[in-house]
Amino acid sequence: MADHPGGAILQRDGKTYAIVTRIPAGIVTPGDLKKIAAIAEAYKVSLVKITSGQRIALVGIGPDAVPGAIRDLGPLAKPETAPCVKFVQACLGTDMCKYGNQDSIGLARAVDDQFKDMTFPAKIKIGVSGCPRCCGESHTRDIGIMATTRGWTVLFGGNGGARPRFGDVIARNLSAADAMDCALRLAEYYRKNAKPRERTARFMERTGTDVLRSELLAFLPYIPVQDTVESHD
Repeated sequence: MADHPGGAILQRDGKTYAIVTRIPAGIVTPGDLKKIAAIAEAYKVSLVKITSGQRIALVGIGPDAVPGAIRDLGPLAKPETAPCVKFVQACLGTDMCKYGNQDSIGLARAVDDQFKDMTFPAKIKIGVSGCPRCCGESHTRDIGIMATTRGWTVLFGGNGGARPRFGDVIARNLSAADAMDCALRLAEYYRKNAKPRERTARFMERTGTDVLRSELLAFLPYIPVQDTVESHD
């Protein structure tokens, strides 16, 4: 499916488009919801769908209406004209959940802010989980960040598609700042070395963790080289 020049996504009928909102960490305000509802009514959107990535899709917009709908959504719109970070999802973390070990919402928002203008060889999905129950789906995201009581675990190369793959554990027990740094370094290495349209799961299958460690991780002092399984404490 070809996309609209404005960044909307062509639908199955070959005539209408969908606009997907930008909602970092899945957090919206009442004002955001009112705006989305008003625009859905004004542009006679046929379907409003909450996506698996904690976004809202406005589906069934005519091609002539796409620019106006994106304009009216303002910062809520997420035009996608190149492979980029599709979303950064997060669980409730320590804000609400009794199981939360770390602030997943705060870190997810910070990650979104760092990644929002980057482009990559293929799309990237990021999940941040505040505990090993992994409600942010960190194991099956291109970049996963998951908390324990001792800090953050960073995973890379996960995928939940037709060929699912658990991400490789890259680092454990990191501070939020080091987890962010690790995620950025992994993304940059992927950007420089992946083939066009090659998702991180296929990239890791092709290159392997040994190559990744030798070319990147040896230069990151906060990551000891470990092959032990993560302890879910």
